[in-house]
Amino acid sequence: MRYRQLTTGSLALGVILLLDVLRVWLPGIITIFGQAASTPAELMGAFALGWFVLTLAAPALVRRVGARPVTVAAAVVLAGARLALTAAPGGRTQLWLATAGLLAGLVWLVGVAAGTDRPVPGLALGLAANAAVHALLDTYDLVWRGDWVAWLLSAAAVTLFLLGTALPTVPTGPGGARAWLLAGPALLLAGMVALAPAVARTGTSYLVAGDGVARSPLVGLAPVPVAVAGFLLAALVRPPARWGRALGPTALLAGALLFALDRGDLLVAAVLLTAVGLGACLALTDAAGRPDTGDDGQPETGDDAGRPGTGDDAGRPDTGVDAGQPGSGVDAGLLEGVGGVQGSARPAGRRGYAVAAGMLVFAVGAVGYYSAYDLGYPNGAVPVMVAALVAVVALAARPTARPVPAPLPPLRTTAAVTALALLAPLLADDVPVAGNRDGPPDRLTVVAYNVRMGFGLDGRFDLAGLTDMIDRQRPDVVLLSEVDRGWLLNGGHDTLDLLADRLGMPYVFGPAADPVWGDAVLSRWPVTDPRTVALPAVGAPTGAQALAVTLDLGDDVRAAVVSTHLQPPPGHGPVVQAGAVVDFATGYAAGRPLVVAGDLNTEPGDEAFAQFTEAGLVDALVAARPLATSPADDPRQQIDHVFVSPGLTASGPVAPRGTASDHLPVAVTLTLPPR
Repeated sequence: MRYRQLTTGSLALGVILLLDVLRVWLPGIITIFGQAASTPAELMGAFALGWFVLTLAAPALVRRVGARPVTVAAAVVLAGARLALTAAPGGRTQLWLATAGLLAGLVWLVGVAAGTDRPVPGLALGLAANAAVHALLDTYDLVWRGDWVAWLLSAAAVTLFLLGTALPTVPTGPGGARAWLLAGPALLLAGMVALAPAVARTGTSYLVAGDGVARSPLVGLAPVPVAVAGFLLAALVRPPARWGRALGPTALLAGALLFALDRGDLLVAAVLLTAVGLGACLALTDAAGRPDTGDDGQPETGDDAGRPGTGDDAGRPDTGVDAGQPGSGVDAGLLEGVGGVQGSARPAGRRGYAVAAGMLVFAVGAVGYYSAYDLGYPNGAVPVMVAALVAVVALAARPTARPVPAPLPPLRTTAAVTALALLAPLLADDVPVAGNRDGPPDRLTVVAYNVRMGFGLDGRFDLAGLTDMIDRQRPDVVLLSEVDRGWLLNGGHDTLDLLADRLGMPYVFGPAADPVWGDAVLSRWPVTDPRTVALPAVGAPTGAQALAVTLDLGDDVRAAVVSTHLQPPPGHGPVVQAGAVVDFATGYAAGRPLVVAGDLNTEPGDEAFAQFTEAGLVDALVAARPLATSPADDPRQQIDHVFVSPGLTASGPVAPRGTASDHLPVAVTLTLPPR
């Protein structure tokens, strides 16, 4: 039992390290290898898929070289890449380090699969512990922090992982292929929704506000320990019999369907249902059973019996000097297993190909889901299809004839990981509070900034750089574009909440592409009456919206603020969307002072730009024209703007230089009309 626990722990640590690497590698596809909305999505998708396709050759490598040397070598590369990424080098160095870590992690999984017939406890523990730690870190990973604490904890995790890899494992049976096949789909569903702390907090923020917008929640991470507990307990306990076996797959499909509806108020329910359902589906495949029991729960004979020294032809023991040699019916390399323990060659090969195929499902699902925002096709079916695959594989696994002792005590393990997850909402930063006790101000400083999901030009998640760029302007109101609140593609960060905490400003969020990607307004003044309206797509692949809020400046003085990010259709300007924003904003303001700002993807003199000025709004940046904001390292395009109603007087417009995003922010001070 001790060795079984060590194997489970080592697998869990490896899953955690692999997920850490993925959270660096996935954003690098669109921030370093290419540029979202400019590099063809097909090219970025091919780059991403290629490494997972390459992994399909790993089982053959294991067969030729042996599982143990391949596993150990891959573990060393994975650990080294993960530790090196703590330096957050940025640029191509970061991309290729993460790529090396990813490929090594995939090969490591294949090697582990060759010698592990019961992966579910380790996979489940790794996924749950990773979610708990990610929540405890407020979705701001150790990889990006770079301080001595990050280095210490990263080094400890890497050391424990390598020590666990070096230890021997228990003998394996012939089963486990179905469970290994679900490793990739489970990683995808867990990262997208089931065990995604940022998505859980975003869902809570919608419940706070209602009406399709989201606001700073008091205990936004509260659903995370519930999801972790439900997932881990469902994965580790023996599943129910007969018709009860369908409960987990049903919950998983229901959660995936709720997630696919793209409604913020359903996100928390989607998280909880998919978490419990995913754990239950993994438990259904956890059928290692007796050493002579296969994936279907029936005794195996002949070459699949898993008896050391058994030939491939008739289940007869191999004899002579060629036993375990090429041509003997059993490959010596695969007989080694992960820890030098012999096992049947064919089941080990099946497990290797199963996990490689499952990780390819992860890649296809991720690319298929997120490419839709560049190519413009519906993507809601992707998580549902992946959930359906998991459900079918789980239900097809026949139960073992008798219970199999778990390598980890389910209740105590669940309690320990849940306790870790509970620390996240308990230790979370206080929600920033706005106030107007000092009465109406004479001036407001407004900043508009496209933050590119939090990633700088070098591909690093540059939270400190973004905070500094904004805070130096001493803003009263901040309007943000391209705000990501939990996309797995971007690392699963809640960029908005992280920025709001550091700026000390509560937020209102309006969904654009989906409930976790859109625009936001942060304000030092109380905000009332938030509203959002979807803008007509007119052929643009990424959704757009306009978010309006009212600033309560005290003494019955109010001002309207509208944040938007126009998405032009291919080959045309965002004329239709600009007109829609003007109509919405002027109607919402109803004669009050009005500010409209954001990444408008139009330049002075364009037809879309004229939509604002012809409606009577004033270009607040005109005194500094030309004021280019994109790209940040060599600004040539004037596409980020601030428009105001005639009663507001603009002064000091600037676009401070920096590379914390691919855009520069624009800032301007507005003098309010005399009271």
